[in-house]
Amino acid sequence: MGRSRYLHAAHPGPAGGLDPEAPETLLECLVAVSERIGRPAVLVAMDDLSAIAVARIAPMLRGRFRIPHQPDGLPARVADKAELSRLCARWDIPHPETVIPASGAEAAEAAWRLGLPVVAKWSRPWLLPSGAGLRSTTLLHTAAEARRMYERTAEAGSRLLLQRFLPAGTDTDWFFHGAFARDGHPLLAGSGRKELSWPVRTGLTAVGRWLPDPAVEEAGLRIAERLGYQGILDLDFRRDESGCFRLVDFNPRPGAQFRLFTDAGGLDVVQAMYLDLTGQRVPEPSGGPGRVFVAENYALLAAVRGRQLPWRSGTGTPPATPTTSATPAASAASSASAVPAPGAAGPAVRRADSVPAPARPDGAGAGADRRGPVRVVPRGERGRTEAAWFAADDPLPFLAMLAAFLGRGAGKGVRVLRGVPAHGRRTARAVVRAPRQRARDLTPPAAPAEPDELVTR
Repeated sequence: MGRSRYLHAAHPGPAGGLDPEAPETLLECLVAVSERIGRPAVLVAMDDLSAIAVARIAPMLRGRFRIPHQPDGLPARVADKAELSRLCARWDIPHPETVIPASGAEAAEAAWRLGLPVVAKWSRPWLLPSGAGLRSTTLLHTAAEARRMYERTAEAGSRLLLQRFLPAGTDTDWFFHGAFARDGHPLLAGSGRKELSWPVRTGLTAVGRWLPDPAVEEAGLRIAERLGYQGILDLDFRRDESGCFRLVDFNPRPGAQFRLFTDAGGLDVVQAMYLDLTGQRVPEPSGGPGRVFVAENYALLAAVRGRQLPWRSGTGTPPATPTTSATPAASAASSASAVPAPGAAGPAVRRADSVPAPARPDGAGAGADRRGPVRVVPRGERGRTEAAWFAADDPLPFLAMLAAFLGRGAGKGVRVLRGVPAHGRRTARAVVRAPRQRARDLTPPAAPAEPDELVTR
């Protein structure tokens, strides 16, 4: 971030780190930052911890920062996995079947009932102690593992949830991003598909594509409306075997791939939020669907480990040539310093019902089983590629990528030297060519030893 051309100044955070349960140190830090800036500034939380802490001290920051209003500690409620499960049940929003066990025996029984493997989540992952070996989400393969996981509840600091496992596959992982104004209407919203992730099939978006989907957009807009949400949100969905999109995670802040949802004029959810909080008019969004986001190092590593490229796995067409490159911090900074174009229109609303559902031969609606051919954005609607480079934030993917390349290259070299074909591949063993015919010799050879082709085994 320090090398970003969009950065004007950097202010150190609270000494000792951020504790959302004790945000007093963050309050002191932000008050000092406000004094140095000298005028009200827009404050956008970029992770769950910051969103929870800022919402708790927002009344004390009034007049110093422009912050989206979140009533009743809303970020902490939606980031709490148990509370999110209850909200989805109350508002009839599809969610993976979830059990909150009250004992180790109940955890073991729930694991059997939900079906193994089962997903284990800690309700408030921000309370997990560092160095304890506990992860926010774990895939359990036996009932005994579920029992042992429950026994660490006191250590984790929050309740254990067990959820039915939804297998990942082609066209299963989707997300929704939106920026919502003071009165709750969407300034900019869109749905996208995760085509590659790191770690493979379970992690952050390595390659994503902006694709309008009525079911995903309707669910995202509905839950934001019910909550009276103001600000930026990032929702994760996974499609189950019946074709139903189920909400698996709610992030009350911009997602790492928020720059995917950028229209032709450069408007993204952070810039839209900035314009709204500063009383400026938000331009009408123009274009955008079909745009591709690529986290270059993660995408390459995911392709190597997954042994597939996103456009070879049945998930779409090859992305366009990258035309822009920015880190998430640079993108956020550029959005925070942007100004609306001259003659911009009023606030834009992108509604789910404005996106026509794709026609189906059986006439089924958006809520029916949608397991069909993967939709491909028409060539005329494809946007450009947004490339992000996360090397400075996390060098480990480069080391793993280097090890993967070296490992595969060394293995291939050994197989070539030994003459052993690779698994599932056709390896050339010999090339034999038949004698060439002369023009005057119209009689084919009686029995050539081998055809004029590459002989494989």
